[in-house]
Amino acid sequence: MSRVVRVAAAQLGPVQREHSRADVVDRLGALLRAAHADGAQLVAFPELALTTFFPRWWYDDGDSALDEWYEREMPGPDTKPLFDEAARLGVGFVLGYAELADGGRRFNTAVLVGPDGTEVGRYRKIHLPGHDEHEPWRRFQHLEKRYFEVGDRGFPTFDAFGGTVGMLICNDRRWPEAYRVLGLQGVELVCIGYNTPVHNPPAPEHDEHGDFHNHLVMQAGAYQNGTFVVGVAKAGEEEGVPMIGGTCIIHPSGRILAEVAGLGDELAVADCDLDDCTSYKTTVFDLRRHRVPSQYRALVDE
Repeated sequence: MSRVVRVAAAQLGPVQREHSRADVVDRLGALLRAAHADGAQLVAFPELALTTFFPRWWYDDGDSALDEWYEREMPGPDTKPLFDEAARLGVGFVLGYAELADGGRRFNTAVLVGPDGTEVGRYRKIHLPGHDEHEPWRRFQHLEKRYFEVGDRGFPTFDAFGGTVGMLICNDRRWPEAYRVLGLQGVELVCIGYNTPVHNPPAPEHDEHGDFHNHLVMQAGAYQNGTFVVGVAKAGEEEGVPMIGGTCIIHPSGRILAEVAGLGDELAVADCDLDDCTSYKTTVFDLRRHRVPSQYRALVDE
């Protein structure tokens, strides 16, 4: 039986503060339909796709204006049309958003939706970058540590689209442990949404390497774990902050199969034969045979 999944990485151009969720969902729907027309079975959207990247602004404790950026249910009134359209087309998707969970807990979340429009599973971001105190010296702030909790569900995988699917979010892609925990579960397709600024205020010397580092970590994660990786950006100049693009689909060999050309709403589409993972998982990266966990205590011991 063929295990080829045609995947579309659906990059979004900038989402400005004045754009409503309905505006964004219209754009997501247009990308979904274009991907379906190109034969895609799964469409991956970026991190925090429904709004502008709000952690660049400071909110005082208890400021109710912060709540406007979060989704209390998924799907909700604004996002249900996307779920309905996906079900009508028979196309699954991955969507990143800010989740306001029970008890007022806040997570940076991605949801995996099947071709019938129902949720398969969700992941809550674990590697939160940035800071949690007011740092007005920055050109823009990065307050994910203030506005989100560390994800509480680990790194789950899901049986979907004929294989084993996992999700990561933005900064997770820089950490080899994130891919490895998925790899230990036999992951064959990892979808990663990101919002990455060109400028890094604490380390501006890194700015010139942003695009290179973006692909470097995802290609390494793909190769070292024998998995396809789909990296999807929200790109372009958003609220005066330029963000990188580089949306791409990566083979288990580490080779880029498809990549967008610009910084706007755009698709990269590729056929992902999940059986291509096998030769990597059963030879050089046969984790069961070749890993030596007893020697890795320094990774987790304080």
